[in-house]
Amino acid sequence: MQPTGFVRRFRFWSVLTVCSIYLLILVGGVVRASGSGMGCPDWPKCFGQWVPPTDISQLPADYKQVYLAQRVKKNQKLARTLASMGFRQVAGEIFAHPTQYVETDFNATKTWIEYVNRLVGVLIGIFVFITAVVALPYWRRDRPVFWLAVGGWLLTGVQGWLGSLVVSTNLLPIMVTIHMGLALLIVAMLLYAADRARQQPTEVSPMAAEWTAIQPATAPVAAQGLRLLLWIALLVTFVQIVLGTQVREQVDHVAAATGYLQRDTWVSQLGDVFKVHRSLSILVVLLNAYAAYLLWPLAGRLRSIMAAVLAVLAAEVLAGVSLAYLALPAVIQPVHLTLATLLFGGQFLALLAYHRLVRGTQSVRLRPAHA
Repeated sequence: MQPTGFVRRFRFWSVLTVCSIYLLILVGGVVRASGSGMGCPDWPKCFGQWVPPTDISQLPADYKQVYLAQRVKKNQKLARTLASMGFRQVAGEIFAHPTQYVETDFNATKTWIEYVNRLVGVLIGIFVFITAVVALPYWRRDRPVFWLAVGGWLLTGVQGWLGSLVVSTNLLPIMVTIHMGLALLIVAMLLYAADRARQQPTEVSPMAAEWTAIQPATAPVAAQGLRLLLWIALLVTFVQIVLGTQVREQVDHVAAATGYLQRDTWVSQLGDVFKVHRSLSILVVLLNAYAAYLLWPLAGRLRSIMAAVLAVLAAEVLAGVSLAYLALPAVIQPVHLTLATLLFGGQFLALLAYHRLVRGTQSVRLRPAHA
């Protein structure tokens, strides 16, 4: 059965939106690796302008004091709000962080790198909105797809607001971590919507019927165990990405302490978070390799997804080794982050495909013999 026009439109926009989010993650990695996160000290404008300046002569002489005062005022309001909601520790950390009262010197290159990052973010906001609009017909056809698309759009608005807090708190670690975690959640929601929209509502995969014929009676128990393995692998990767944002914060501190010199000594000065991050990568490899080994006999889309997961994982390990042993080359840092989020997306698609396969198998088993 050929998909209808609105189905094709939704598939196109949902996939385009997911790809653009990965592009934003790559650009965000470039921003962080180049130290351009505070290239624009305010939000949504940049130095009070919609088109940022290209030379310091375009700024007032006291621009540092002006934007520092604006940030502190905004942070005080945020801290009061968080404290009233019971998050007193987070509210205290906003002003305990040593960079809160430091304003970055103007650098035209870093300003425009951050500005491009914001432009890509605006483009994605438009794409997510269009995706939500073209999901309207799914209100009748498949309501979860509709809510996933609309939820992704709403969370993208929250993500933009969090982005403003990341700037106002001068890259406070907890804000950066929440910002990254929410990006992964939006990716997962849109991937689920796009993947679900690919399926016909009553379709039973031929692979499910074939697999049912060769599975023993204990297959449902084994299926639950394998599904749990895929969930564990996904969650460990999520934790690994979050730890990676903390490692990045430590790198920034070490770099500043050494005056951005002696780069080959930075890794040796990193703390326990880096050691945990490095050790956990072994578990990520083992979990995904074992899952691929168990799923490989299943031909078709699931095998293709696992092959892609293994390829991304190999590239991710290579990027991580390069960072650890080649003095943290800046060009590898955004690649490392983007590959990690691609790995997360691939694992999530594998989980969805396997879940659908198991459900299809159960459907085949429950069908009457004359069906």
